[in-house]
Amino acid sequence: MRQNLKLSIEPETSLLLSRVNDFLTEQGVEAYLVGGFLRDVLLGRDTADIDIALAADALEVAPRLAGAVGGKFVPLDKVNRVGRVIVADKEAPRAGGRWELDFSSFKDGIEHDLSRRDFTVDAMAVDLKQLGKAEVQLIDPADGLSDLHRGVIRATSETTFNSDAARLLRAVRLAGELTFGIDGGTGALIRRHHHLVAGVAGERIREELLRLLAIPGSGQTLAYLDELGLLTAVIPELEPARGVTQPKEHFWNVFDHSLMTVAAVDFILHQGAWEYAGDKVRASAPWSAELSHHFDLEVSSGSTRRSLLKLAALLHDVAKPQTRAADENGRWRFLGHATEGALAAAGILERLRFSGKEIKLVETVIRHHLRPGQMSQGALPSHRAIYRYFRDSGEAGIDTLFLSLADHLATRGPNLSLSGWREHTRQVEYVLREHFQKQSVAAPPRLVSGHDLIKSFGLSPGPEVGEILETVREAQAAGEVTTRDEALSYVRDRLLTKAVS
Repeated sequence: MRQNLKLSIEPETSLLLSRVNDFLTEQGVEAYLVGGFLRDVLLGRDTADIDIALAADALEVAPRLAGAVGGKFVPLDKVNRVGRVIVADKEAPRAGGRWELDFSSFKDGIEHDLSRRDFTVDAMAVDLKQLGKAEVQLIDPADGLSDLHRGVIRATSETTFNSDAARLLRAVRLAGELTFGIDGGTGALIRRHHHLVAGVAGERIREELLRLLAIPGSGQTLAYLDELGLLTAVIPELEPARGVTQPKEHFWNVFDHSLMTVAAVDFILHQGAWEYAGDKVRASAPWSAELSHHFDLEVSSGSTRRSLLKLAALLHDVAKPQTRAADENGRWRFLGHATEGALAAAGILERLRFSGKEIKLVETVIRHHLRPGQMSQGALPSHRAIYRYFRDSGEAGIDTLFLSLADHLATRGPNLSLSGWREHTRQVEYVLREHFQKQSVAAPPRLVSGHDLIKSFGLSPGPEVGEILETVREAQAAGEVTTRDEALSYVRDRLLTKAVS
């Protein structure tokens, strides 16, 4: 099917595409706009990801094009001949200011190439030479424009998922990103072939998971992923949690609680609604431009602290099934589940090829997710407790506080006590305020060194020196020591007390 229509492309994008077209025309290369870029243009969405199909070897053409437009070439797939050109430009609608142009190769005509693509909304094309005209001809053999108007993700063929099982995840992620539904027949295909996702390379699963978790309201998208049989096919370690009951203060079983915790993270990070509470509950939780910036920070390529907090929320109770035991009163306990869960999560993320920085952040958040509730009982935490918390949780301290809030919401559900919630948020807000405004509490400056202690008190190098330095830093955080002389006096008194005892 072919039809003429108007194509509205942003001026900055048009300028770049004009330069690309000039080069390819000079080279005598037939080229088409395709895929997600064309889909997003038709939807009126800004995008800095441009997909171009070439009737040539992309891995030969793209490096030369990169030189012509001042970009950098990156080979993506040597088997299927796919390459990327990255062009730095502050006008690009992407954080970091860059365009990413992905070039693919085809041999047997553009319509045959489109027939091999995954979903109809991405199986359309426009000849690059037609840009700038009042109307362009849309090549649409699978009627993708109609599905785009209906808001539906539909597979191009019955063999879509056999060809590439990563498309199983991409279908759900794409539906979440576009707020589309999945066609009934395509949903049935996904359920039939869900097991194939286990064979997808870890790197590709990581990419799809992170993009899914970046979607506002991703808790619902994860629930749909589970409904289709994909979630535990990707992370089988979650399956034992299904149906595992918890003490009475928990509204949901362990598995459902984990999904609800992700939804609660979305809620308190202002990325989605929480059906069991409204603005009054969210307004009680700490939030600021500084915190929003913190969660937007990139950890590794493709991940932010926001998306990794959601991942930690999904996995934070992964070890509850194997640590579940009844105490003498018949009450279920999960002793050690935070420590065991951190280790299990690290193993999962290593298998899925997450970076070391990503794994460390998620593992630390899970390991310490109970700590915020243990810093004090009723009263506000002491400065010494706050110091110890940030000493142990490090760069994950803020993230862990927010997981504790989401955990609270997903524990109580519709039975949330507003007074209990406000007490929790009051403590978290206090800890954050002390962290941001009083670095002398969270990370006091060093007043004395190990060399000072060895020289002043005749100590031998060893663990004792490190232990004494740690007690000095705790005393600083508590406000008991503020100068170098006070620190040395504090150590002298401690050593004398130890000698007398």
